[in-house]
Formats: sequence, C-alpha cells, structure tokens
Amino acid sequence: MASQKTTHFNEAVHPFKQGPRDWLRQTAGAAAPAGGSALHEVKSVGATFKWPLRVYWEDTDAGGIVFYANYLKFFERSRTEWLRSLGIEQHSLREATGGMFVVTETSVRYLRPARLDDELIVTASLVEKGRASLIIAQQTLLKSEHSERSAENPGEDQFSDGPPPGKLAPSGGSVLHEVKSVGATLLCEGTIRIGWVEAASLKPARIPANILDHLEART
Repeated sequence: MASQKTTHFNEAVHPFKQGPRDWLRQTAGAAAPAGGSALHEVKSVGATFKWPLRVYWEDTDAGGIVFYANYLKFFERSRTEWLRSLGIEQHSLREATGGMFVVTETSVRYLRPARLDDELIVTASLVEKGRASLIIAQQTLLKSEHSERSAENPGEDQFSDGPPPGKLAPSGGSVLHEVKSVGATLLCEGTIRIGWVEAASLKPARIPANILDHLEART
C-alpha cells in the first residue's frame, strides 16, 4: 500500500482514510505491494538506537494482531528513549526553553504483522536535521524469529552481537541494509518528522541552536 502522510499538532494521528478493504489490510498488518519504498534510499547520518518492547493484549485487536495505529505508539516510545539517551529530556527541555517537539508528518509502510507476546525491537535513527525540524527513520523488528534463526545457525551475524537494546549501534548505510545484515525480521518501517514549536502557542519556531549542536555532537 502507498505510504500515507498526516500533519497534526497534539492531536490523535489518523494517517489512514481509505476504504474498508484498505483499512482491514492495514489493521492486519498486511504486506505492502511490491514496488519499493523511499526508505530504501534513506541514509542514516547517525547511529541507530534500539529499544526492546513486548506485545501485550492492549496492543492487539481481537485476533491477537497488533493494531496498525499502535506502531506509531511504539515509534513514539523509541524516539523518546532515543532523545533521553542523548541527554535530551523533553519535559526539562520544555521548562528550560519554552518549546517542544511535536510530530508534524508521518509516513509508514507495513510489511508483516506483529502478534500477541512477540518480542520486538523498535529503532530510531536521525536521517535529516534542519533548523526547525528533524526527520527520524524508524523500524519495528521481530526479535523472536531472529533468535530462533540464530540458534539454528550459530555462524550467522547475531543481533545480540551488537550493542544491547536501548544502546546506539554504529551507522552503516541505509537502515534497511542494516536490518538485513543482522538477520532480523522487518515488520514495519517509517519516517517521522518532528518540528519545534512554542509550547504556549504551538506556533512553529526554530530549534534552539544548543540542541542542534548537542545532536551534532552526539549522533
């Protein structure tokens, strides 16, 4: 299915406004039609952050499949922890600067569904840095299938050989190439643009120079 985009400020994300069949496919996490994705050409400018997550009942529909909108929640948690790992606490940032990051655009592609009790790894990697916004590439990976595969083929690259979950991994070309190199199963991928706004008015503003400098030094 084609990637969808939505713009919002502090409101629920509803990126899919299509017919019932498309909605059902998205809910089930059905694979997108062949034809590539812009993410195949995305190059990471920094390290890739990895965050572990398990699927609970609250994340799924009646069939035990992760509801499509919940991947955006997974992305949000990973982005927050990525910023925290860089020393950027969003609450403290708002108090100190009077501004904050908000999601202004999303583009998500679904390949395979995640299911109840699956162990996932959700990544975040900065791919573009501007004066008023950042673009972050994110993926949801299925950890359990990789672990089983690694046990059967101990000579393969091990996902566990890299930094532990929640740590930064070395940059290495496109994000998708990095996933293939560790043998993990890619379920969902997307790019998220976060923009800087004045907290009181939600008016767009430039990201403070010290934050950009900090990102430059840490990514």
